[in-house]
Amino acid sequence: MSKPETDSPNDTVSNKRKFQVEEAVLILLLIFSLAGVGITSFSAIDGYWYWMAMIFVFGLSAMLLGFTKAKQGDHLVRELWAVQSLHWLGVIAVVGAVFSLLHAGMLEEDSTGLVILLILALATYLDGIRLGWRFSMVGVFLAITAVTVAHIDEFMWVIIPLALVIVAFTIYWGKRRAKRRSENV
Repeated sequence: MSKPETDSPNDTVSNKRKFQVEEAVLILLLIFSLAGVGITSFSAIDGYWYWMAMIFVFGLSAMLLGFTKAKQGDHLVRELWAVQSLHWLGVIAVVGAVFSLLHAGMLEEDSTGLVILLILALATYLDGIRLGWRFSMVGVFLAITAVTVAHIDEFMWVIIPLALVIVAFTIYWGKRRAKRRSENV
């Protein structure tokens, strides 16, 4: 019977670094999301352009996380980046279609930012399935935020605590997993 594999010290450092990168990306994307919601609530057009820019930020963040996974041997770098490039280019195409609908008079300016936010939420959630649950949590946060903005006037009092809870939960869960791994060594 073979001995179960344990994490070497290098694996432990690598896992810790991966956790730190994922956590930093999560916090950064949540901050950008909160800023975007604030911008969108003041100006729908400015919100539209902000969310367009955020598609690139989210896409690059996803590629950064993908690179950390690929370095660990989970995926081939080229394959992962090709899939993610197609994923995020598709998001840009759909958002361009939303902009076309806005100019055609089929959407109102006030709702366009929320529609783009929902598209970004879905894209982030789906990419998180491939990259890790923290990235999916950002997608869930964006979807909840879009619905909250549509229904609650003082929405910031709901979404800021939600963002803090998500960050606290991911830190707690990461530390719990690390502790469990160290006990198994």
